Amino acid sequence: MAIIDFFANIGGFFTNIHILFYIAAYLIGGIPFGLLLAKRFAGVNIKDEGSKSIGATNVLRVVKEKKPELAKKLAVATLVLDALKSILPLSVGALIGFDTSALWMIAIMAVIGHCFSPYLGFNGGKGVATGAGGTLFLLPIETLIALVVWFIAGRVLKISSLSSLIALIALFLAIFFRYGTIPQINSFTPLVIIAFIIIYKHIPNIIRLLKKEEREVV
Repeated sequence: MAIIDFFANIGGFFTNIHILFYIAAYLIGGIPFGLLLAKRFAGVNIKDEGSKSIGATNVLRVVKEKKPELAKKLAVATLVLDALKSILPLSVGALIGFDTSALWMIAIMAVIGHCFSPYLGFNGGKGVATGAGGTLFLLPIETLIALVVWFIAGRVLKISSLSSLIALIALFLAIFFRYGTIPQINSFTPLVIIAFIIIYKHIPNIIRLLKKEEREVV
């Protein structure tokens, strides 16, 4: 009976709609769109060049050296698709009627999938675009404020990693000054988890920033 109960519990785990959505968000988040686009249209493997990240910034840098006429187009496409990796499962989850806590979990799993892709040996990108897609869906006004800060910082500083980290701080401040905390769940915890992952993935960039060796995006 104990064995039967054990397998029954496992079966219940994998038929739970929330669990299935979290797994789906992780698998969707792990799709390396930047890698696929660069390979398909520019014939380059961005995992072997530049920062070896699968994000839009590395797509821009690497493709610019091979096929400069495609660099911005592929970088923008990567940015949009990476954001959609969280927006799409969140949209379906909201349509089904998931509560806010479950939606935040979907956003977290999409970011984890992007940063630790099951298709790339649990390597991946920095999580900025996928994280921004999730917060844009859940906190649109505050995320738009952060995106404006990111755009201005990028134009002035021309350093993608620093601009992203500044925008992350701006997002927290915008939420704090508007609500005091994330509404409906009354906690910053899910955003702290996403921020921790993004900062963790940016550690090499932070080290280069401190050494004044971080490359500008031109």
